[in-house]
Amino acid sequence: MARNSQQSNDYVGPLRRLLLAVLALLLAAIFILWRIDSPRVERFRAQVTDSLVPNLDWAMAPVTGTVNLLRDFQSYQRLSDQNQELRSELRRMQTWKEAALQLEQENARLLDLNKVRLDPRLTYVTGVVLADSGSPFRQSVLLNVGARDGLIEGWATMDGIGLVGRISGVGENTARVILLTDASSRIPAIIQPSGQRAIVAGDNSAAPPIDFLENPGLVRPGDRVISSGDGGVFPAGLLIGQIAADPGGRLRVRLAADFERLEFLRVLRHHGTDAVVNFPSIIRDAPDAIETELPLADADVDTPAVTE
Repeated sequence: MARNSQQSNDYVGPLRRLLLAVLALLLAAIFILWRIDSPRVERFRAQVTDSLVPNLDWAMAPVTGTVNLLRDFQSYQRLSDQNQELRSELRRMQTWKEAALQLEQENARLLDLNKVRLDPRLTYVTGVVLADSGSPFRQSVLLNVGARDGLIEGWATMDGIGLVGRISGVGENTARVILLTDASSRIPAIIQPSGQRAIVAGDNSAAPPIDFLENPGLVRPGDRVISSGDGGVFPAGLLIGQIAADPGGRLRVRLAADFERLEFLRVLRHHGTDAVVNFPSIIRDAPDAIETELPLADADVDTPAVTE
């Protein structure tokens, strides 16, 4: 057995060296052939390329697939990096949004304290929220202003940005405000820009629904909701909020006022619209007045005599 293995080793060594020499010569011949600048060699190279390269697609398929996989992985890595950057930017934007909302609320309160009017025809008094006397069945707050400040039931209250509710119950030094979210609250409103009229009906939730809408197809989420002034209770043009849709598809109002942090409320002194007074005597006495005034008018005007 040892002799057979030794004989095989004696044959394998020279054979391996012979194959390496043949391969080296073949590669050298191919290199020299590819470097020769001759029309015949060029045609031969073209024939070899045309005959071998199309048949090597199966051999190049793994290489091509590997290259494409590497490119896809690099693209996926770039997308992952961009996604991380977008998420970080989104977090920064949310931080800026919260800061902007807080500044907007603070600006509204400062404007409120500085007596910046919403409407030159309206006056108001600012009160501090003493307590939240709300419950699961009633949404209301107490203010430190009352009859001594001239408050009347039904007047609108705002937090400087949006409508909060109405006065319902006035004491000498305090007043109760029924919030828009209360189940007994019904506010006539106009939805802009479509101009649709509706009722903002409280249901003890943070986003009251819209009832009695004329044409829901003209209303889109994000539309502004303002008071219409119908009924003469609330002034027209007070901001209530924006339209939003709940998961069930029902239209609701995302209130503009910050009901989570009610500190100061502005009570609008709105005495309603002037009543229309009819004077039937004006219409009844109009012909008599004309008859009494016509001769006077004829007397004042000189008319030439007409002769036949």
